[in-house]
Amino acid sequence: MIPFVDLKAQHAEQAEELEAVALQVLRSGNYVSGARVKAFEADFATYCGSPQAITVNTGTSALHLALLSLGVSEGDEVITTPATFVATIAAILYAGATPVLADIDPATWNIDPAALEAAITPRTRAIIPVHLHGRMADMSAIMSIADARGIPVIEDAAQAHGAELDGRRAGSFGAIGCFSFYPSKNLGACGEGGAIVTGDADIADKLRLLRDWGQTRKYEHTLPGYNFRLDELQAGLLKVKLQLLDEWTDRRRALAAIYDERLAGSAVTPPAPSLGREHVYHVYAVRTPERDRLQAALQAAGIGTAIHYPVPVHLQPAYSTAGYGCGAFPVSEAFAMEALSLPMFPHMTADQVHQVCDTVLKSV
Repeated sequence: MIPFVDLKAQHAEQAEELEAVALQVLRSGNYVSGARVKAFEADFATYCGSPQAITVNTGTSALHLALLSLGVSEGDEVITTPATFVATIAAILYAGATPVLADIDPATWNIDPAALEAAITPRTRAIIPVHLHGRMADMSAIMSIADARGIPVIEDAAQAHGAELDGRRAGSFGAIGCFSFYPSKNLGACGEGGAIVTGDADIADKLRLLRDWGQTRKYEHTLPGYNFRLDELQAGLLKVKLQLLDEWTDRRRALAAIYDERLAGSAVTPPAPSLGREHVYHVYAVRTPERDRLQAALQAAGIGTAIHYPVPVHLQPAYSTAGYGCGAFPVSEAFAMEALSLPMFPHMTADQVHQVCDTVLKSV
């Protein structure tokens, strides 16, 4: 059996240190907004190459507060991609704004800068590119388009911890970068968590208020806020895991290189070649019109897979109010029908990758 992801193996590598931190937190009697949160924020900001990091309880909360910190509200439009988890769209709606979608590039599967530019209107208040699967969107083109019009960019880097483009890490290009620490992410908590990075001190101050009931001090509320704080236990565990994140990323890239070589020229389409360190392979997805048959064959062979995301957001009943119908975004819709995520985790072995490839190659 080859699992799709193995979080137990990840825990085992740092078990002694992680369990010691958990015990220390339990014994401390201090469980929320303490020294461990501040220490992890400092480390994560440094890691991302951003002056400020503000932790929150989820990646969804990170996106929500990022929009509010920029003043996005009712009547505003925010451009993003239909090829994403629904949280990206939900956060826009939470802020009272209208999601405006732009199709993806057929090679990278990230938002197409040309389609993004065509979607801009006088009501566009922000742009949220999603670094899908851990590959950075074309931030050079996106920032050029946004800067020329004075539109702030919020990077949805929930899947892209440590991805780099031109020597800069994901989250450091836009006005704000948003991350998730859901357990299966490249840097995952043992529960829920998220973070926001920014180079703007005023935005950072506002975000810290918004995540903690708008309090400047206890019981003094200057803004309507939320209870979106990260707890001490998760911060302590994440601080430990951050020490190995680059090593885990290198392992993912080495495994992806084997996939790339074995699947090149086959009946499945692997991801487009990575240009340097832009991709951290949170997901290694291939495309094939025979997706369901391939998934069944892999399952029969004891190999775990997943489909991210089988229905584009604009075709989800809960998010259909934007008015987009079937055929509105043909590249995203075709991608959703064909993409299959193969096993990818840093504790996977090269032999396991070869076993997956052997099954893929004889099944399609």
